[in-house]
Amino acid sequence: MTRPKRCRVGGAGRKGGMMALLNQSVQVYAQIGKFFETLRAGTAPKTFTRQFLKDIDFKSSNHHQFIPLLKGLGFLTADGAPTQRYKEFLDGSRWKKVLAEAVREAYSDIFIIKAKPTNADLQTIAGKFKSTYNLTDLAAERAARTFLALLNLADPETLYGAAKPTSAVVEEEVAEPSAEKPDTQSNSPAIQVRPSSGVGLHYNIQIHLPATKDIEVYNAIFKSLRSHIID
Repeated sequence: MTRPKRCRVGGAGRKGGMMALLNQSVQVYAQIGKFFETLRAGTAPKTFTRQFLKDIDFKSSNHHQFIPLLKGLGFLTADGAPTQRYKEFLDGSRWKKVLAEAVREAYSDIFIIKAKPTNADLQTIAGKFKSTYNLTDLAAERAARTFLALLNLADPETLYGAAKPTSAVVEEEVAEPSAEKPDTQSNSPAIQVRPSSGVGLHYNIQIHLPATKDIEVYNAIFKSLRSHIID
């Protein structure tokens, strides 16, 4: 029994909080590029039918799979009528962006497991289809290749969004303390020096005194300060 698709017919996307993974592969996925190029070269039919496929030279029975694929991408309604998305796709300046929007909606589950999927992620993507829909290896790979064929046609900026700069975390640089940190409260007296010029500048000089019991060392330091700074 075929499992139900997780995206609505005529367009894929969120539905009831559910993400989307379009399970509509194309056996002739290598012709997807040519197929969409042919669509852009023409006009939208009143109804997209198998006969229309033949008219645009896609006559194989394998080409019939293009119709449900277009429905899953939101290009056609359930009864095969072209949607506004289909008509916008025919705009030569916008078709890549329109296709990118459709791919992003129809296969949003893949962009959860891989932000920027590429051809190198074929097995990962196939595994997602296999686990979601219980597909055979062959069917899962075909679904993955269908997705990648569409992905390679779509506009990357629309698919992934403009690159956003990484938020920079500015950390204040704090000088590491020396191995021997003197006790500034006990042996680092502050000496205030006021210049005699009357300019009004105020200096605050802190002296880190050496740890010693020889009082003459302290006397020599203060005597030198008085003679060179204060006097």
